[in-house]
Amino acid sequence: MARIAVIGAGMGALAAAARLAVAGHRVVVYERTDTYGGALRRFEHDGFSFDTGPGLLPLPAVYRDLFVKTGREPLEECVDLVQVDPSSRHVFADGTRVSLPNASRAGVVAALDETLGSGAGRRWGDFLVRAREAWDRTRRPLLEEPLWPNWQVLAEREPYPAVPHKRLLRTRRAGTLAEVGAWELRDARLAALLESHALAHGLDPRTTPASAAVLPYMEHAFGTWYVRGGLRELARAVYERCVARKVEFRFGADVTGVLEKDGRASGVELADGTVAEADFVVAGVAPGTLDRLSAQAVTRGDGEVPPQPPTASRLTVLLALRGARPEGTAHRTVVHAADREAELDALFGEAAGNSGNTRPTVTVLRPDDPGLVPDADHEAVTLTTVVPARPGGPYGDLAENMITVAERAVPDLRHRLLWHEVRTPADVAEATGAEGGAVPVPALAADGGRLLHPSNSTRVPGLFTVGGWAHPGGGLPHAGMSGALVAGLIVEGPEFRGSQ
Repeated sequence: MARIAVIGAGMGALAAAARLAVAGHRVVVYERTDTYGGALRRFEHDGFSFDTGPGLLPLPAVYRDLFVKTGREPLEECVDLVQVDPSSRHVFADGTRVSLPNASRAGVVAALDETLGSGAGRRWGDFLVRAREAWDRTRRPLLEEPLWPNWQVLAEREPYPAVPHKRLLRTRRAGTLAEVGAWELRDARLAALLESHALAHGLDPRTTPASAAVLPYMEHAFGTWYVRGGLRELARAVYERCVARKVEFRFGADVTGVLEKDGRASGVELADGTVAEADFVVAGVAPGTLDRLSAQAVTRGDGEVPPQPPTASRLTVLLALRGARPEGTAHRTVVHAADREAELDALFGEAAGNSGNTRPTVTVLRPDDPGLVPDADHEAVTLTTVVPARPGGPYGDLAENMITVAERAVPDLRHRLLWHEVRTPADVAEATGAEGGAVPVPALAADGGRLLHPSNSTRVPGLFTVGGWAHPGGGLPHAGMSGALVAGLIVEGPEFRGSQ
């Protein structure tokens, strides 16, 4: 039985802790805050309850596998997991509105044809077929296996089979997501639908590789899911699974360093001077934090994936509304920006951060969940948009603009509004420790490896990294996958090659 110190109680760290405990190791989790779950937090006031992190769960099979491998009770016995249908509703800049069925290619094709005109659905359906090919080519190396030593193969090859396109007397193939939308989908609304999947992760579709086609494919193939009571309930269930498997938790324990002995990790040192010895250390922390904990771990050698720099964060506005949620309301509505270029320049251009006067793309979540409201005559609504990752900034004007944009999805919103609460990148930083409140993106192939993440193994033997800032990157499913990879590397050793 090995002693394992886990730094942080985010979802990747919890997933690793549960798996390692079941394998017979003594696991202690050190969390600097007073709770678990990382970004999966909850805000409660006046009988209303809101998720302040992710509000929907893609690819629930990752957490189903975690619960199967760590105990008798399956995931569905620990949380109330429901499929959201429609998967999403979209309000485009020209006023067009379309609802897309959950995990139904035929249904999505029919809905797009009916709303956007004959042929639109077929083009989207053909795109999904190509996106599936990119998924099949990258799924194992990006999600199910430790990062290859020759990861450059993933960085150099574009897995998306772009359609040849005649342009300026030359035949070209789309290399970015924006080019896929313009050349293959050939409809500004379909392009906005495609680009919204990248934008939701804080990626600029103008520079994001075409391999990001896997993001809408994952949602189409595996569906969109919600946990009743909010996604915080998923964090609770994973935490309780850890406790049931005898994982120890030390909250309010700020780790200030990773100890080394004889050239390998040997434990952690806490802010109060306490030293905890360990045979392995698992760090579920952001890049800047890892820098401070172990300089040797982040000293990069030739051929290693560089740490991904922080980029985008989230601004969240929580709305308490009088009046019941109308029957037939979509759980998720994406209201697209009226001026795409202005929005992208405000997020990713030279003037990034000056977004107070923009009307951004806003995701509106309206769960059909009685547990989130004081009674049936009220509704809890969450608005989110992408903002640059930075320590601070005046977000009042942007929050007001988000409410204005949301009125296109929630009629009579201002009249129904009782109060609202704004959660800024500073709140994200407080919960996760990430500089500027940055939110990590999922690992993607091509583009020279810019969107790959450092390996779960480090240059210090016995020290591993887990969570969104390590392979395979950000997002709830990816965090769970990183936990499985780290547990496999510790239990089976460097020869571990992932699930079969």
